[in-house]
Amino acid sequence: MTDRASDDRAPSALDRVVERGGHVLTTAREEGGAFGRSRRRQLEIILVIAAQAGLAAALAALLAARFGPGAHVFAPAAAVGTIATAIGQRVRRTLELLAGVGVGIVVTDLLRYLVGSGIVQTGVVVTVAIATALLVAGRGGALVGQAGGTAVLIATLAPADHNLEVPRIVDALIGGLAGLFVVAVLLPVNPLRVLDNAAGPVVTELTRQLDAIAEAQTTGDAEGAMRALQALRGLGPDVGRLTDALAGAEEVVTIAPARWRRRRHFHRYATALRHLEQVILYTRSVARRTVTALQHDEPIPPALPMALSRLADALRELHHACRDEREFLRAGRLVLESAECAGRAWGQGVSSLGEAMINDIRTAGSEVLRASGCRTEESNELVRRAARAGETETHPPTRAQLYRPVPGRQRRPTRVHRGARSHQARRRRIRPTDER
Repeated sequence: MTDRASDDRAPSALDRVVERGGHVLTTAREEGGAFGRSRRRQLEIILVIAAQAGLAAALAALLAARFGPGAHVFAPAAAVGTIATAIGQRVRRTLELLAGVGVGIVVTDLLRYLVGSGIVQTGVVVTVAIATALLVAGRGGALVGQAGGTAVLIATLAPADHNLEVPRIVDALIGGLAGLFVVAVLLPVNPLRVLDNAAGPVVTELTRQLDAIAEAQTTGDAEGAMRALQALRGLGPDVGRLTDALAGAEEVVTIAPARWRRRRHFHRYATALRHLEQVILYTRSVARRTVTALQHDEPIPPALPMALSRLADALRELHHACRDEREFLRAGRLVLESAECAGRAWGQGVSSLGEAMINDIRTAGSEVLRASGCRTEESNELVRRAARAGETETHPPTRAQLYRPVPGRQRRPTRVHRGARSHQARRRRIRPTDER
């Protein structure tokens, strides 16, 4: 343990160059392969969604022609509208579509009965239908759009073509159900591909910036740390897409019988990914404090960038284990190595900013352990023990700190005045014979 600590504290310049070069090559190879896989899987998902839309439109037209009354234009449109919405919102989209049609029909028929038909009346009908839909939904969306479209349709065509309400409802129902049937039964997407396609860019960028912060701390590059901070702040859209992908994949494994066998793998993957946002926040905090520390020439011990590099490796391993359905053992070991390096950095001496960075790294490591399935108390205790081991390695505890009270004998000692102690000692030396 001591030999490894001395090697970590005093590596030669050649060792640092070789290690950095190997790390850069490995990272570039992994990122290149991940980018190629991500683009290929994204193309697959696009093709599947396009095929779903075409199949749903054809199926809705067939069912509407067989079972629906009147013209059959709106059933394929409703089916395509269900497919084209974001993955994870298709069930809600179908329900909103049916509710919007109902609101539009009720409001339009009521107002036509009260104010009649005409150009001005059409404007009034659409206004009231949209306002009612917004009050019901609380926001824009399929419900509001369908309510407005249905109001326009009935207000303008009802004087010439009566009984449009029933065909409109039937077509909306057929189209929505046809879209859901295609998504759930005929051609469901692979939920794990959806997750991996969204998680890949987030993990890749997060680990790249962790390495960039470690490099900036090693070289004293405040500008590099600032660039890493800006890149981390720009992860918001990718995190939003990941959140949508989680909802979409969960919808697929819930309603698609062909994907039910993927549920266990999905929930394991999804549980891990839900901790990424917290890790990003702590990493952003480390980047911000790194910028301040470098600008004020505050000490950054060599073990601190090591802790960041180990944390980046742990995140990469966590992602690979989730994707390939492997155990999280190596990711856990890397997290504990990161915590040990953080403790070693504290023992080497840090400022208040350095202590804050160490706390952020330890908390981020605990989040990674929780992502791998550890309970909160267990992950915090494991990280705490690893950090203490690093502290002890560089800053051995004093004899008083090594003292541990015996269980069951924790009575607080009574404080005795110095003069009283001397008097008691004299009495013990001059004790009468009958007291012995």
